Amino acid sequence: MQSAFYVTLSSQVALEKRLTTIAENVANAGTVGYRATGVSFDTVLSKASPTTTAYASAGTDFISRASGGLVKTDNPFDVAVVGDAWFAIQTPQGVAYTRDGRFRMQETGDVRTLLGFPVLDAGNAPIVLDPTAGPPMIFRDGTIQQGDRQIGAVGLFEIDEAATLKRGENSSVIPSTPATPVINFIRNGVAQGHLENANVSPVSEITKLIMTHRSFESATAAYDMLDTSQRAAVRTLGGG
Repeated sequence: MQSAFYVTLSSQVALEKRLTTIAENVANAGTVGYRATGVSFDTVLSKASPTTTAYASAGTDFISRASGGLVKTDNPFDVAVVGDAWFAIQTPQGVAYTRDGRFRMQETGDVRTLLGFPVLDAGNAPIVLDPTAGPPMIFRDGTIQQGDRQIGAVGLFEIDEAATLKRGENSSVIPSTPATPVINFIRNGVAQGHLENANVSPVSEITKLIMTHRSFESATAAYDMLDTSQRAAVRTLGGG
């Protein structure tokens, strides 16, 4: 009976964690370049008793790398990644990587994100444009041209599939291993005048939210039923 309590409790903990991540995804469904959070679960086997018992783990968060849809803005400072690459930005936590391409040119020519972080080139140097030369043209390989002059390039970086990701500023991620500059622009590139939506499907996430909430309620009901049964057994064995 005790193992049943713990199994049910572990299920509640896992489902509560899943509810939290789904709610976070729904809240950021309209955030440009946002990457959804998922949770992977496994089981913990206990051999403390003759009968093997499987418990649900609390789950491990992971950040989905799936692409979001592109939307056309025609703003020359809006850029989107085509493929699996990332833009590099300088944050207080160090270099981070984002799919949010809402860039802006300061009066000094510095190119920054909407939240004010410097945008970096392939050598991790801040991009600086000519503030008097007008809007830039940005090509698929990230090359920036103003008038007849090539003035820099937006850095594109690849993150190893085996790297784990943690969240940073500006919908960014910080990988566990260094990212590498993109050198092949057939699969990866830049689309000027576009932005990438979050890779979150609100309808799908709300459906998951309803199903997970129902599962949590079922687990809670099972726990209450076990508690009631144990109390009845104690009263019976105790003669009262």
